[in-house]
Amino acid sequence: MKKIGIGIIGLGMAARPHMHALRDLASKVDVIGCHSPSEERRAAFARTYDVPIVGSLEALLGDARIEVALILTPPRTHAELAIRAARAGKHVLLEKPVDVDLPSSIALVDAIAHEKRALGVVFQHRFRACALTLRALLEEQALGELVSVSASVRWWRSDAYFAEPGRGMRARDGGGLLLTQAIHSLDLLLDLAGPVERVASLCRTSPLRRIDTEDVACASVAYASGAIGVIDATTAAYPGYPERLEFAGTKGSAVIEGENLIVHRHGREVLRMEGAPVGDGGADPMAFSHAAHRRLLEDYVDSLTDGREPRASGRSALAVHALIDAMLESSRTGTVLGVASMRTV
Repeated sequence: MKKIGIGIIGLGMAARPHMHALRDLASKVDVIGCHSPSEERRAAFARTYDVPIVGSLEALLGDARIEVALILTPPRTHAELAIRAARAGKHVLLEKPVDVDLPSSIALVDAIAHEKRALGVVFQHRFRACALTLRALLEEQALGELVSVSASVRWWRSDAYFAEPGRGMRARDGGGLLLTQAIHSLDLLLDLAGPVERVASLCRTSPLRRIDTEDVACASVAYASGAIGVIDATTAAYPGYPERLEFAGTKGSAVIEGENLIVHRHGREVLRMEGAPVGDGGADPMAFSHAAHRRLLEDYVDSLTDGREPRASGRSALAVHALIDAMLESSRTGTVLGVASMRTV
């Protein structure tokens, strides 16, 4: 089987699980080249991973062996890099978020589609074993009709985390807690429970950090399915706790905590599934297994071979951007806001 050539753009913290996953997929992919605008970062990456380093973006995008650009750079760079890659004939796998808000994300998804390239987004929580198991149960109505669905993301990020220049600032990250940290949990929530129709939200910046984005957020939400629930998220909960998603239906309930799943159904044995450790929601945001990244990357590569949409496509990622924009706008205006009207999926 022909291998897919991968070029990596961005060699920071986010690259680590991808490199481990790509090594596992060596029978399907070749890492052809890796680029960062920082010479120091390129040198350190080469020492750590023993992969080909490319000194310029032009050289990487001009390499005909590269079929996929894996873009792992800050959010405000996504649109320019992804469109340049697509126009150079590359498919694009993009680290979350798609872009900094819903209109920009829609524009980027449409631009890549116009180039007839495949856009995937790194929402690896969808590929955790517990999430795949629960998704299958929900598809077969094992919990009945969902009536209550909630998320609790009570994490901690240290002073050292926010010491990186621009961290938590709109100018670099485009957003705060919702866009750069809790987005994975929110995406999984929507992937399992379906879209949100209405939201009433409060978002704040705690006195812990000198940032201009939110690090505390909560919302009451109403889903298109008829279920209701709450979202409670922060990076100010020292020392940090595993994220928790809760589903209650007419036939039972389920809880995902980190990568662990427990399912209670009327008249059935309790289903317990213990996954890989994911840390405690504390200061190290990279304390997790790369297994979900491996499944996501494999699905994306297989989608190119099979001629289908990747499971975590750019268009499917628009739902979480609609929710985040609605939460921020609801907090700003003090109103209950319709989410579906903000989405184009």
